[in-house]
Amino acid sequence: MARSRLTAQTLLGGIVVLIGLALLGRSTGLFDLGALFVYVPSLFVLLGLYALVTGGLRNLVGPLLVILVAGAWQLVALGVLAARDVLQFWPLLIVLFGLSLLLGQYRARARADQSDHVLLFAFFGGSERRVTADAFRSADLTALFGGVELDLRDAGIADAPAHVSTTTIFGGTEIRVPREWNVRIDVLPLFGAAEDSRPRSEESHEDVDLVVTGFVAFGGLELLD
Repeated sequence: MARSRLTAQTLLGGIVVLIGLALLGRSTGLFDLGALFVYVPSLFVLLGLYALVTGGLRNLVGPLLVILVAGAWQLVALGVLAARDVLQFWPLLIVLFGLSLLLGQYRARARADQSDHVLLFAFFGGSERRVTADAFRSADLTALFGGVELDLRDAGIADAPAHVSTTTIFGGTEIRVPREWNVRIDVLPLFGAAEDSRPRSEESHEDVDLVVTGFVAFGGLELLD
């Protein structure tokens, strides 16, 4: 049965398409979707909620900060609240930032995952996953102003090559794989970098074990052992 998953990359791509269509309509005069820009803050609220759900509520401060700021922005844009009424609560941002520093001292170990497909999404925060499946097949990794780490050192591949799709924008992505795996990186870097930092292995073979594809902008993707 084919899998049907709403990945962060699909959600982000849909948002970018909608904003692009609105801008295209305004610049060409063919159609006017300018009224939709009023609801742009709601898109960030949606991303924050998605980050909370996909993160299993383990990364709270970053997404909550985005939800609160974007939600207040949306209420101001709709005329429900005045900007001066919202600005008086700006010290809450400092409180949330302090909480993020405190909670960072009690960061839990990466959760083990035995599924063959992994979704990781970080939005103004971090997300980690350690895969222990014997038949790992694929993963979707998205880091927006945050970082994700996928650990495949305890995973096995049933049908090589396995595939990892990545989107990294103003963030960082780390993928830990066994040193003996043959990995092919097909990532487009834009003001960023994608590199394999693993030491060379004495055990080598020509068959590809893992293919990493995606896009990196103002960030970095790194393979580690």
